Amino acid sequence: MRIGITGHTNLTSASESLVYEAIRVVLGGHADINGVTCLAKGADQIFAQAVLDSGGQLTVVLPSLNYREAKVKPANLARFDDLLSRADVVYMPFDEAGRTAYMAASEELVSRSELLVAVWDGKPAGGYGGTADVVEHARTLGLPVHIVWPEGAEREAG
Repeated sequence: MRIGITGHTNLTSASESLVYEAIRVVLGGHADINGVTCLAKGADQIFAQAVLDSGGQLTVVLPSLNYREAKVKPANLARFDDLLSRADVVYMPFDEAGRTAYMAASEELVSRSELLVAVWDGKPAGGYGGTADVVEHARTLGLPVHIVWPEGAEREAG
């Protein structure tokens, strides 16, 4: 089963374990999981870890050739590199990271998925290519979307 992820990058640290457990419940209903992720901080990386912990495989769709250098913060680099090293990696044909590259990567992720998990509070996207845009794109294509927003989950202010 190919399951994609979209979700918020700014989850509070207290929300991470709630989201992890909710994703594990969703994954528990499927066998032979191939998780498809863009591996952004937050929901994507929590999902990636849950897939690996379930014995599944990962496919990472990176938005640009410079994504790691341009967008992964030093505090998140070790986790990003560890998850990336355990995945099949696809690079989108963009030299630079940015909103257009993010949405293109998400569209590629959706095209590779049979189900989309969305760690989403239901609010509009904060910019082009945000969680709400990806959910809308998936729904337009008729892809099933499973919303995950456990009670007590919150996003960081700002």
